[in-house]
Amino acid sequence: MEAEIRLAGPADLAAVEEIVGAAYTPWIEIIGMRPMPLEGDYAALIEAGHVFVAGPAPARALIVLIPEDERLLVDNVAVRPELHGQGVGRRLLAFAEDRARALGKPGTRLITNERMTTNIALYERLGYRETGRELINGRSVVHMAKDLETPGGNG
Repeated sequence: MEAEIRLAGPADLAAVEEIVGAAYTPWIEIIGMRPMPLEGDYAALIEAGHVFVAGPAPARALIVLIPEDERLLVDNVAVRPELHGQGVGRRLLAFAEDRARALGKPGTRLITNERMTTNIALYERLGYRETGRELINGRSVVHMAKDLETPGGNG
């Protein structure tokens, strides 16, 4: 899927919620509870300009990016299950890195459930490193970060 990644608008809300549900519902059994992205207020996130979607309408994948003081938080990456293994998630994460650079951030960070081992392995292959673990709302999570190279090699 080589569709453009664009800022989500109110018309994308139903597709965004559907993608999140399809991407995270299978994890409920593994985690033993609903993953945090299933609790998101996507209308508010879209209104705040934090949600980007990929694919022709309706959207096929999304990423939620929240600028912080030090880094760009990758709050959520969700891809329709039928598109898994096609590089869509990697493309969205590369988009996040480009956004972080454009915002002058030295890197990105994310949080994932410790039982999402396939996701952790993917993030590690993409250059993320574990920075800590904690319990959030009854969920054991792994904090991960990626430092980015900046123009001029200062990263």
